[in-house]
Amino acid sequence: MNNKTHQAQASESESPLKRAKSNQAALRSNLRSHYDFIVCGSGSSGSVVARRLAEIDGASVLLFEAGGIDDLPAVQEASQWTSNLGSERDWAFKTRPIQQLNDRSLELSMGKVLGGGSSINVMIWSRGHKSDWDYFAETSGDAAWNYDSVLGQYKRIEDWHGSPDPSHRGTGGLVFVQPAPDPHPMAVAMVDGAKSIGIPTFDSPNGIMMEGEGGASVVDTRIRDGKRLSIFRTYVLPYMDRPNLTVVPNALVTKVLFQGKRAIGVEVVVEGKALRIGAGHEVVLSMGAFHTPKVLMQSGIGDETELQRHGIPVVQHLPGVGQNFQDHVGVASCIWESERDVVIRNNGCEATFFCKSDSSVPTPDLQPCQLEFPFGSIDIAHEYSLPQRGWSLFAGLVRPKSRGYIRLTGPGPLDPLEIQPNTLEHPDDVQALMRSVEICREIGNSLSLRPFAKREVTPGKLTKNLMDQFVRNSTLTYWHQTSTAKMGRDALSVVDSRLKVYGIENLRIADASIMPRVTTGNTMAPCVVIGERAAELIKRDHARS
Repeated sequence: MNNKTHQAQASESESPLKRAKSNQAALRSNLRSHYDFIVCGSGSSGSVVARRLAEIDGASVLLFEAGGIDDLPAVQEASQWTSNLGSERDWAFKTRPIQQLNDRSLELSMGKVLGGGSSINVMIWSRGHKSDWDYFAETSGDAAWNYDSVLGQYKRIEDWHGSPDPSHRGTGGLVFVQPAPDPHPMAVAMVDGAKSIGIPTFDSPNGIMMEGEGGASVVDTRIRDGKRLSIFRTYVLPYMDRPNLTVVPNALVTKVLFQGKRAIGVEVVVEGKALRIGAGHEVVLSMGAFHTPKVLMQSGIGDETELQRHGIPVVQHLPGVGQNFQDHVGVASCIWESERDVVIRNNGCEATFFCKSDSSVPTPDLQPCQLEFPFGSIDIAHEYSLPQRGWSLFAGLVRPKSRGYIRLTGPGPLDPLEIQPNTLEHPDDVQALMRSVEICREIGNSLSLRPFAKREVTPGKLTKNLMDQFVRNSTLTYWHQTSTAKMGRDALSVVDSRLKVYGIENLRIADASIMPRVTTGNTMAPCVVIGERAAELIKRDHARS
């Protein structure tokens, strides 16, 4: 290929992006006072909703994102994901001191950038266990949420580039997914190590593996040629050259506006200016498990006692707003030193396994994953001398029994949230994590991984009491915050099976906050399904109107 041909092809590939930027600049400079649909949040659910609604002929769609642009090496280069944590692209929430963690606070990252979490996460595609989706259907009373229905959704949206599996995987969809390409030999050795202690191995952690009792596999990723594939770039970017979709970054939604009990728009701060923009059909909140309930409460939807305490007029009493908080946690300090430097491949987290902490639990409740670098909590780093070269097994818990909450500290949009996850409050969670550490030690010290391990640094063999303290001092979060505006039919439910907020017209929620319980595994893929389901429901209602 000569240089002229290459330059022409490069110009052609850049032109759609240039057209999109030019179009969006023009749309933002002429921001209207009224749109058919307003979507708040451009993460793994909101991006899906905005794209699908923009497919409606003649419909005007406005997408707000509190963060900035995503056209940055730290976002686009898959190997640089850790540099986003704690940066301006991270909301960097912090919990209250947690008694069960020896009064440590946890830092909870959440994406503040176009693409939300899908622009700063580890890019792992994990669908959730069959039992999760069947539970969603049971608790909502709607079979459309069950596993068979959701499996069909996954097959429709996926463009799977792995071992053919037509009964579980789809090809030709929007969402490119592949097993971590050319994984580090250490990742393959971890899968073999899991097999050596009786954990079955699979070609993919999705599909049949997550219909049973778990297994080990190289991870499925949203990475192509070393580049991150965010949900925003997959769903929204191709539609940004159209006249009916307006994307506004650096826009903080502060309140939903009501006429009686009908949502009629939002209040938003754009470039320091407060605006009120109307929505003719629906407002969709997709701001995640912290900001969605926060905006609900600031708007007068929540527990009436809490709202009145902050002088917020009550629009709808829903005591479940901010309750039922769930997150995946894990012991972050199972570390081995290596003889030589480990050159990270892909996302540096290429192998995982799911298993049970006890034979009595109905489905896998543990998900450790391998990290191709030493990783530990600050407390453990102070106690042990962590190696410069090495790797870790993050001993994860994905079916926690502990439940937390979030609350307002004041009525204003800049007042911080009170976040109390109550991590490890349920004693079964402590026992499960202790077992997770034991399993990680078995695998990490297995014959398969010996070529990569000079020595085990932490935790080593500990008494039960010392292991209990090791777990409490080492537990961190997977950053999979969910369930604070849950779907269901009980007194603490916030949305129904159609994702409509109870007692309110023209207001839906589409993000991880609606999960009745956190799914088994990374939460990006389930959030995409939630977005697809919300858009499908809105389109159906719109067609009838």
